[in-house]
Amino acid sequence: MRAMPEPGTETAMALDPEEVPGRGSVRDLVTGLPGRARDRFGDRALAIGLLVGLILVMVVPLVSLPAVRCEMFGDGNGCQPKFREPRAEPVRAAQVNAVQAALQGSYVALGDSYSAGVGADLSAADLNPLNRCHRTGQAYYHSVAKTFRFARGSAFWACSGAKTGDVLRGKSGEPPQIGRVDHNTSLVTISIGGNDVGFSKVLAGCVIKLPWSKNCTEQGRDIAERMATLRQELPGVLKEIRTRAPQARVIVLGYPRAFKETSGSDGDNISVADQQWLNGRARDLNELIRQAVKEADARIVAARAPGSVEFVDAYSAFAGHEVGTADPYMNGLAVNLSALAPESRSYHPTANGYKALARLFIDQVNRGPGRPLNPPR
Repeated sequence: MRAMPEPGTETAMALDPEEVPGRGSVRDLVTGLPGRARDRFGDRALAIGLLVGLILVMVVPLVSLPAVRCEMFGDGNGCQPKFREPRAEPVRAAQVNAVQAALQGSYVALGDSYSAGVGADLSAADLNPLNRCHRTGQAYYHSVAKTFRFARGSAFWACSGAKTGDVLRGKSGEPPQIGRVDHNTSLVTISIGGNDVGFSKVLAGCVIKLPWSKNCTEQGRDIAERMATLRQELPGVLKEIRTRAPQARVIVLGYPRAFKETSGSDGDNISVADQQWLNGRARDLNELIRQAVKEADARIVAARAPGSVEFVDAYSAFAGHEVGTADPYMNGLAVNLSALAPESRSYHPTANGYKALARLFIDQVNRGPGRPLNPPR
């Protein structure tokens, strides 16, 4: 018969595995491993037990719960294809061609007497004294407006005698031309710069031989100074048009040469040398305008903005139809004898001349700026 332990020694004996035969150690009891596993594997039993437990934790859910398996391994393996919400592709603005860009809004004609139609006064309305800007029914605007259908209509605001500053501030009691341009405007046509350099007066001064007038070529310095001022001011006009109509195509007209550079032009009152000199100044003016237009359009390209600024070269538009020819597209000198001053129609296009300018504009609208147009923003 086994002796009973002395009081105070039972706890210590129960905690000693070596003294409690047939029972597991404290470590075996904690891990749940039987005593013989520890006897067989020694201290590695704990690690093996943990490894087996982790494998069971991972494998059992995958086998017993298909949803977990499909979530981890995706479609296939007996899983139903998972619904995926379609991803929305970014919306890109459709690129428009040159004609579409010009017609999607309104057309506004701005500028000076070459845009107003001075020189082709054929109707009573053209000669109405209340028509202070001398807009006529023969101006190229009418042909452009009839050729194309503009989504928001068209408007005619060119004014005879206008300079760059007048486009921005108004003239002859009329509001500024620029005020007619807004974000709905898709096409702007304009001729500007001739009055800034005083070209009609220069032409008249070369033809009218008065004792107190300067020699024709002696006006060169004055012209150069006025061109330098125009070079500073024209970019501001183009910028303001673009600011008000950021989607628009802006088409800027150059000026045609007046003379064919042969003797007998304009009543033998101007030499061939003077004709060549005057045509040369027209070429200089056109190149100034062309450069300002080129720079304005380059800024649009750099900003990847819609619209354009384009130049229409009209220098040779009247070739074979200059002043003094059998079928002139430009009026010669007409003098108001009472005032000893040229009449307004002097050195301005005839009705046929304006038709020729209209064809240039129509061709340019169809042709475009010669580069891709950026889509509207």
